[in-house]
Amino acid sequence: MKNSERAAYLRGLFEGMELDPEKKETKLFSAVIDLLDDLSASVEELEEGFDDITDSLQEIDEDLGDIESEVYGLDEDDEDGCSCGCGHHCHHHDDEDWDDGEDYGFEVTCPSCGTTIELDDEAVEAGSIVCPECGETLEFDYDDVLDMTDVSAEDVEDGKDEDPKE
Repeated sequence: MKNSERAAYLRGLFEGMELDPEKKETKLFSAVIDLLDDLSASVEELEEGFDDITDSLQEIDEDLGDIESEVYGLDEDDEDGCSCGCGHHCHHHDDEDWDDGEDYGFEVTCPSCGTTIELDDEAVEAGSIVCPECGETLEFDYDDVLDMTDVSAEDVEDGKDEDPKE
């Protein structure tokens, strides 16, 4: 039952009591019931407005998703299996761990033993890590990793690992 229906029910009960309209108590009850009618009507208007805003926001969200797909090429999963939209097969995040704003980990593979090691922000900033499997020190430069995102593996093998922007 909606609030307006409940207020109308109370008004019906009040009027059915056939109280003396000149008494103070009757005037008070009448004013309270009028207030309940007005409040229930206001709440219904707010609920309708909320529903309209929710529908509009959902449409905007869908439109924004379409625009992101067109501009950034973001799909549910890119063909390379990475859903972050970077265009490379990478592992900066796991979908279930993705919290958009926290630790964006990376993975490296030890060239000596082949162990895959997950790096946190501290390890990336340090620039090196010791392989827990074989003890080899792996060194890396985060800036080099970012610069290499525009260079293919074939370019590196061919000696064309110059920055394409230069």
